[in-house]
Amino acid sequence: MIKGDSLLIYFLISILFMDTIFRVIMIEEPFSFDAVISTVFLIAIAILLFLICSFFKAKAGYLLSIVLLGLVATIYFSQLIYFEFFRSFYSLYSVGNGAQVFDFWKDIAAIIVGHSLWILLFFFPVFLLILFGKRLLTFDRIDGYNRLSLVCCLIFAHLTGIGAVYAGGKDLNSAYDLYFKNSYPLLAVERLGLITTMRVDLQRLVVGWSPTIEILSPNEPSQLQTPPPSLEAQPSEQVPEEEKIKYNVMDIDFSQLIATEKNQTVNDMHHYFETVQPTSKNKYTGKYKGYNLIFLTAEAFSPYAINKDVTPTLYKLVNEGYNFTNFYNPSWGVSTSDGEYVATTGLIPKSGVWSFKQSGSNFLPFVMGNQLKKLNYKTLAFHNHTYTYYGRDISHPNMGYIYKGLGNGLAVKETWPASDLEMLEKTIPEYINSQPFHTYYMTVSGHMQYSFSGNYIANKNKKYVENLPFSLQGKAYIATQVELDRALKYLLTQLDVAGIANHTLIALSADHYPYGLDNKTIDELNGHTVEKNFEIYKSPFILYTNGMKPETVVKPTSSLDIIPTLSNLLGIEYDSRLLMGKDIFSDSAPLVTFLNKSFITDRGSYNAITKEFIASEGAETDEDYIKNISAIVQGKFFYSAKILETDYYRKIFEP
Repeated sequence: MIKGDSLLIYFLISILFMDTIFRVIMIEEPFSFDAVISTVFLIAIAILLFLICSFFKAKAGYLLSIVLLGLVATIYFSQLIYFEFFRSFYSLYSVGNGAQVFDFWKDIAAIIVGHSLWILLFFFPVFLLILFGKRLLTFDRIDGYNRLSLVCCLIFAHLTGIGAVYAGGKDLNSAYDLYFKNSYPLLAVERLGLITTMRVDLQRLVVGWSPTIEILSPNEPSQLQTPPPSLEAQPSEQVPEEEKIKYNVMDIDFSQLIATEKNQTVNDMHHYFETVQPTSKNKYTGKYKGYNLIFLTAEAFSPYAINKDVTPTLYKLVNEGYNFTNFYNPSWGVSTSDGEYVATTGLIPKSGVWSFKQSGSNFLPFVMGNQLKKLNYKTLAFHNHTYTYYGRDISHPNMGYIYKGLGNGLAVKETWPASDLEMLEKTIPEYINSQPFHTYYMTVSGHMQYSFSGNYIANKNKKYVENLPFSLQGKAYIATQVELDRALKYLLTQLDVAGIANHTLIALSADHYPYGLDNKTIDELNGHTVEKNFEIYKSPFILYTNGMKPETVVKPTSSLDIIPTLSNLLGIEYDSRLLMGKDIFSDSAPLVTFLNKSFITDRGSYNAITKEFIASEGAETDEDYIKNISAIVQGKFFYSAKILETDYYRKIFEP
């Protein structure tokens, strides 16, 4: 028996106790085979903590054991609180860049109070160690032989954990996939355990890890994309000029790029994008050429915000513009700015980092600010919260905007949350007489927590929602969206007064669904139990100009499609092969992708967790179809990350 093994046993029991509590709270099936994988890795963690303490004498070892066990408890409870606030788990990258989260300290404090019992349970082993540890446990140093034995046990436990990972298979979203190839923290915590997920995250952060996929040889038929058609449909003497298919592509000589590129990763990217199917130009191409563009990402906007009587302007914009009945705003896992990144870049965020901030030094030719600035538009961006939050002071100027937020030129009342209406009142004079203009807004009035006591905007608009048949939380949420509604009403009025309403295109999408609502409140607002893999991400997308004829669009679409759609509508030259979304109005097959690699197409929806495909009415499919679309989805994730990592657009357009 190893000397001092009582402390080792206590570490092991304590950590398993914390992990069990966490799994019971957070995971639907806490005691599946995944719990075995988590437990085996935790044995290695317990041995490691004991080994660290074994280098110190009794008193120092005792104090260090309290610190280490307290650190583990802190990790568990902080991840619980973070999840309750953001509906995701924090990465170690976010910890290093996340001091600004304390802007929400009042909301976080309220969550801590509401979860105080769970927090006490997490720290219960620490309290016991403080009170009884010296009497019940041994804290002496151990000799080299016993220490070597422990190292061997640690290695054995770790390798056993790796073996368990392999035993579960290598399918997408398996423990193997999440441990070695892909990143999806929400599922990884279930499959691998919280501590192991964070340990893997640390390893990846240190080595600059990126997701991997199997890259096929250029000579093999690609499973990732359908080979592109010839950009000349047929010889010109056979087809009249007006009947030739024209594509949204730019003059990029991929063959030359491939021949001269020495970096293998970039060379693989050239091969990939050369084979991507471009979208064809269509009757909507250039429909709004020369129009002003006002583009908004609205905080926590959702279908529940649309009410004919309470939010009549939102109702008008949804129903009198292009009415997208199958539009989705997936969540992306690292930060809430990921939804904004998708909507403004047409790219999927890289897991583990703040992609928007990381893109701040990259060349981004397809974002609206840079595209329209080249066409002599006045380009401005505003955000009615701290201007540096999520590094927007880095990302937004890089997108071609003169950017203002709280602290660098936007003088609005510093309430929590701040007023969208006041933001528009203060900023519209800066551009309305400077045509053509493009203005981008990131709103904040719709932010959680949804209560009338802790949310300034909800309380301000309480009178508008008092008679709604919903819970206080549901009413408070809608009250925050009333502020957005009033801001848009003011915008429409000012455009009309200036005589440019008929020449201004308005685009608005959410950054994410209102995750600050309890599930029961979301079900209440919907009138039924909301399906959590697809339906919860369903959202309106507003695309409107005054005087237009309303159109309904039933095609499955997502926020990833916004940039190519706007580019086509505005008649801007862009290359549809280099974005991960597609022009909604093109004849391209629809594809909506989600963080867990689930997808929706015109043939149905595939849940990548349950492996279930639900076919659309009358649609036929088979296993090969699912595999092919899944490969396309994985390719989009992989190459989006590579675009960010390699500054790929600069390599193409600024060689």
